[in-house]
Amino acid sequence: RLFVNIKVDREERPDIDQIYMAALHALGEQGGWPLTMFLTPDGEPIWGGTYFPKESRFGRPSFVSVLEEVARLFRDEPEKIENNRRLLLETLRERRARAGHAVDRSLLDQAAARLLGFMDPVLGGIRGAPKFPQASLLDMLWRAGYRTGDSRYRDAVLTTLRKIAQGGIYDHLGGGFARYSVDDRWLVPHFEKMLYDNAQLVELMTAAWVETRDPLFAERVKETIAFLVREMRLPGGAFAASIDADSEGHEGKYYVWSAAEVAEVLGPDEVGFFSTIYDVTPAGNFEGATILNRLDHPDALAPGDEARLARDRAQLLARRETRIRPATDDKVLADWNGLAIAAIAFAGATFGRPDWIGLAREAAAFIFATLSRDGRLAHAWREGKLVHPGLATDHAAMIKACLALHAATLEPGHVETAVALAGAVRRHHWDAADPGYFLPADDAEALILRPRSTTDEATPSANSVMAANLVRLWHLTGDDALRADADAILTAAPIAENLFAATGMLSALDLRLGAIDLVVVAPTRDAARTLLDAAREAWTPNLVVMLVADPGTLPPHHPASGKSAIAGTASAYVCRGETCSLPVTDPTALAALIRPETPVSS
Repeated sequence: RLFVNIKVDREERPDIDQIYMAALHALGEQGGWPLTMFLTPDGEPIWGGTYFPKESRFGRPSFVSVLEEVARLFRDEPEKIENNRRLLLETLRERRARAGHAVDRSLLDQAAARLLGFMDPVLGGIRGAPKFPQASLLDMLWRAGYRTGDSRYRDAVLTTLRKIAQGGIYDHLGGGFARYSVDDRWLVPHFEKMLYDNAQLVELMTAAWVETRDPLFAERVKETIAFLVREMRLPGGAFAASIDADSEGHEGKYYVWSAAEVAEVLGPDEVGFFSTIYDVTPAGNFEGATILNRLDHPDALAPGDEARLARDRAQLLARRETRIRPATDDKVLADWNGLAIAAIAFAGATFGRPDWIGLAREAAAFIFATLSRDGRLAHAWREGKLVHPGLATDHAAMIKACLALHAATLEPGHVETAVALAGAVRRHHWDAADPGYFLPADDAEALILRPRSTTDEATPSANSVMAANLVRLWHLTGDDALRADADAILTAAPIAENLFAATGMLSALDLRLGAIDLVVVAPTRDAARTLLDAAREAWTPNLVVMLVADPGTLPPHHPASGKSAIAGTASAYVCRGETCSLPVTDPTALAALIRPETPVSS
């Protein structure tokens, strides 16, 4: 009767969501969803909020009374509407002058030390509740451990990952991670499963396994990729966006258990053992039911006992699959798929799983075949319908995916694709006035303003991902224009304004300052296999690997340009800055060059 109502899928249109969420912040509200914004007929915001109850309660007006009052103001007091409209637009369009900052290690170390102070040393994650995985923060702290040798950074990340891996936020039967935990122990999740969370946690746990060889991380990576294949992989190879939390009208109903049902499935001989390990009690740990977890029994048991638990879990999973499943949001998002492709390719290379690399290839092939038009990506696809042109986040994440596929296969075509995408995103998204990328393209649907992707949220911002991408592409191609753009983004980034929202940029800065070039000279990958295997064992986050048959094909200013193999034997050069090592043919010596001092692990 009073309004034209427009419902926006914020995953399909994050550019719209970003504009009106910024408007809500300008009103002094904290933000969140569901978000209701009241707009003029031209789409300009005038007022909004995040939640209005159906009936008035706790001092909050009912939604119907809010609707009536906003309509009355629009009709009877248009000067108030105009004042709000003008002030909000001025705030949204304001560009604050920012002083550039030095691109140096001191900024990294100071930021890491400050952020470490917010971490919970016992329960992991940021202190308090709710707890989110915050993958960008964990990645930045992980890098700080490599850079400084200070074990506190590594311990903070490892504590967090182990708690997540054993908590209720992890699905111990079907694999995969939920969005966040409502408590501070990682016990009670919001049961929705997002592709981006699972992608980023696979990547982090793979990196943690390289350092620790903790079988817990290997198991969670394997189980989570199996979950993605079983429940989120779509025909053609791409991955769905998410799986709902609710089924039959109740959040978590699909996932929780009663002690009686566990006993019915496992039988009297098995139920006691399983219940002790997985916290199953008659009273339950969540609204009278049980969320399976191993927080109180995290340590690995004897191999026979772990195999016994695996059989128990398989029986419970089979029973669970007879329940009514939560709905799957089966739209394909290029940016979230890019994160998943990168993570699965990295895991495949690290664990020696060519089948996982194949999964990553197939997902990438689907994105480039189905969501690509004239060398640019769409953002979303479902049942033949595209949201095009894509966003800066789509191109950034798919460039990251190409670079991960190159690292896993050393096939130069992946670098060529990444370079082409980098050119496209610069042509259509670059902000010449303030170095970085606008979220929507220059030829996208006109909105009231053009938002930028500057801060990390549950996923990293386009600018932080692209800064790292550009650094890697510069090392792989020698194109100084890529380095110049990376440096411009890094020096202009508002890192000090909000460290939590800038952790991805800090990781990109760490890569820029600490990248290690490994150039392996050999006619084929098979000829270089022992050296490449040694490099994989000694992997660090800043390693950039190239396989070349002729170093003369490297850019002239590359420090390894013109160097050759020793007597026809596969040889490697490890380069830091402008200096390369002598040629190395022994795998053990190569590993020692890549990581001369093994960081402290726990």
